[in-house]
Amino acid sequence: MPRFSIVIAAYRVQGYLSSCLDSVLTQSFGDIEVVAVDDCSPDHCGTIVEEYAARDSRVVPVHQPVNSGPGHARNAGVDRATGDYLLFLDGDDTLAPGTLQGLADRLDLVQDPDILYFNHVRTYWWDRTEPSLFGGLLASAGTEVFSVLERPEFLRIFAMSSNRVYHRAFYTRHGFAFSEGIYEDALLSYKTMLTAERIACVDLVGLEYRQRRVGASTASPGEKHFAIFKQYTRLFDFLEGKPHLEPLRPQLFERAVSHFLFCLGRRSRVAAEDRPRFFDRAAKWYRAHLPDGFTPPADAQWRFEALARGSFVRYREHELSERAAAGARKLKRMTRRPLAARAKRSLYRVHRRRPVDADLAVYSAYWGRGVLCNPAAIYYKARELAPHVHGVWVVRKAAVESLPEGVDYVISGTRDFYWAMARAKYLVNNVNFPNDVVKRPGTVHLQTFHGTPLKCMGLDQQRYPAAASGMSFGNLLKRVDRWDYALSANRHSSEVWERVYPAAYRLLEYGYPRNDVLFSASAEEIRRIRKELEIPDGALTVLYAPTIRDYQKGFTPRLDLERVSRALGPEAVLLVRAHYSYQPHAGLRQLQEAGLAIDVSRHPSVEELCLAADVLVTDYSSIMFDYANLDRPIVVYADDWDIYQATRGVYFDLLSGRPGDTPGPVARTEDELIAVFREGRWRDEDASALRAAFRARFCQYDDGHAAERVVRTLMLGQDAAAVDAATADAATADAATADAATVDAVTADAVTAAAPPLPPLPAPPVPEPHPDQCRADRHGLPVKRGLITGVPPHPARPTPLAPDHD
Repeated sequence: MPRFSIVIAAYRVQGYLSSCLDSVLTQSFGDIEVVAVDDCSPDHCGTIVEEYAARDSRVVPVHQPVNSGPGHARNAGVDRATGDYLLFLDGDDTLAPGTLQGLADRLDLVQDPDILYFNHVRTYWWDRTEPSLFGGLLASAGTEVFSVLERPEFLRIFAMSSNRVYHRAFYTRHGFAFSEGIYEDALLSYKTMLTAERIACVDLVGLEYRQRRVGASTASPGEKHFAIFKQYTRLFDFLEGKPHLEPLRPQLFERAVSHFLFCLGRRSRVAAEDRPRFFDRAAKWYRAHLPDGFTPPADAQWRFEALARGSFVRYREHELSERAAAGARKLKRMTRRPLAARAKRSLYRVHRRRPVDADLAVYSAYWGRGVLCNPAAIYYKARELAPHVHGVWVVRKAAVESLPEGVDYVISGTRDFYWAMARAKYLVNNVNFPNDVVKRPGTVHLQTFHGTPLKCMGLDQQRYPAAASGMSFGNLLKRVDRWDYALSANRHSSEVWERVYPAAYRLLEYGYPRNDVLFSASAEEIRRIRKELEIPDGALTVLYAPTIRDYQKGFTPRLDLERVSRALGPEAVLLVRAHYSYQPHAGLRQLQEAGLAIDVSRHPSVEELCLAADVLVTDYSSIMFDYANLDRPIVVYADDWDIYQATRGVYFDLLSGRPGDTPGPVARTEDELIAVFREGRWRDEDASALRAAFRARFCQYDDGHAAERVVRTLMLGQDAAAVDAATADAATADAATADAATVDAVTADAVTAAAPPLPPLPAPPVPEPHPDQCRADRHGLPVKRGLITGVPPHPARPTPLAPDHD
């Protein structure tokens, strides 16, 4: 029988569950079992639980047939538990190192009490840690064992389920169980404390109680919060017939009413329109359970008295006066906004009074750099499947000349920009629109992202000053709050996005639209790309694509490219692509002039470069995750891995050599890199096995139909079943074409040829004249070619999609 049974309830915590499980399973005290309960979670929680159970026999997986809430999930875990003591954790919490050893030592010292309380800290999503208020109280108990009648001040301890361990025999003997509804932990906390005859404490900060920005059951308002009155009514019913507990009734009453007032004062729990009704319920409960001789606490006297009178008007008047005083103080600290910014906001407000245009979509990529990446793939697929939706691109002025023909555009910050942003129903970006963009009701914001995260992103960057320099995480979260949907290319991304960009958006696990071309490009198309790059027939083409370094300025090649080029031999072509944020590099121009490399840093399509390359050499760029779709060799050159992970942070060990972590052979020095090619290890059986595992982990959802799934979901309003059916039909057509087609190898050294071509698509139908047909003219929208008159884009050539993947 294990000493501890840790019951973990998991629902919509895929971004945190691994950390929770790791914090328990890596404890120095190992005499445990972990009962991990998947409460029919719609994300990957169930899969994570099974993966841990397969690796560690101490994990007992439990899957609820239907979602029943955290209370019933914990009850199901207790039914499977066999340990001496029960410890309840939520799937987004963690235990500090050494916690279980500390608890075991104290339990032995005080001879196995009914309940042992320990301390906690709150960890916030903005990377702040806040100690609890109860450290002093816990320390005051020392090694004493007591009942709550002997130490009634312990009723003040935070009424949660995870800052204590219960003797399982005590817990089951009294038939304790969590009730339905939220605030179930408060009810159980008080009932167990009132029942226990032997209580002990240890001032050990063991629980890291995560305060999520979104996703917590108590973090969104609604009718569910009215369950609090039922929970405390059950508590006071529990007191009936127990005269020995009567002296504690006033303190329990104060705890209950303080909890009501806490909820009433937070919009995250009680919406503005529900406050009068919540107040009335609290006032009725107050009058029904008021103990004789009760005296309100001095620091909340007016609030308690308002409940006693049942006057929400009086309560609201007092509350408003306090807020007015706080607002006046804040106003003194504010400075007037610049006049120009105020004028733009005024114009923007005027446009926002007009109706949302249901047939207008605004696209942007890489802060206005052009028609690129995932938004571009969605844009062209929308022109095919939803031609009634008029697409307009937001670009910076310097990007106008590079735009493809037939693209309507507005320039960032202009009057046309504010018009488009105010009117469009669909707003699609792979980064974020400016801070002053307002999310209008009825609009749909899609965040496509532009890579799979190896390096730390979002809120995780707070721990890495070099990466977070100049970032406002408050503004970041305001932008994230505008998202309705966000794309994911694999389960790893889904787990990271949920945690580092916490908001109420829906994840679309559809794959990356920009990668569709990697599945549809024909051998003829690949030959065209190689010819345009002036790559000789039969040449081994090596694409070197390093990522940006937060700790250095400007692009400095981390390789002696001349030496590497000569080592590869005359039959090889070296393509070099610097990160798009770097300025052109003189050394690359010189290498190109000498015929030793081709500088493709400004090539408009990294997808075309991937299709042209026989092997990719990269460091930590997310290009590796996309290139893996081609099932061609990948070599990792990581000379500064230690510095990079220290300054930026990473989510897994790229250099571990473990299947799923490492996509191919790894070189830490220039000599090692050259040896990888000379010895053929870049494409041997070991490299192929690593690449297969890497693809299985990170190319889960890419199949050539990501853009179609997005358009059908967002713009055609099709449900999941219809989208799956449509893409399944397309996949069937692809397979039929593959059976009928013969694809020539592009080069003798290529590991794999590209997928066979899809059947030619019909030309997009010409839409009927839009009711707002002349809007582009009326607002001065520039156009490279007459799209608003119905002329389709040229369909024969794949559209450039992205300048980089990092």
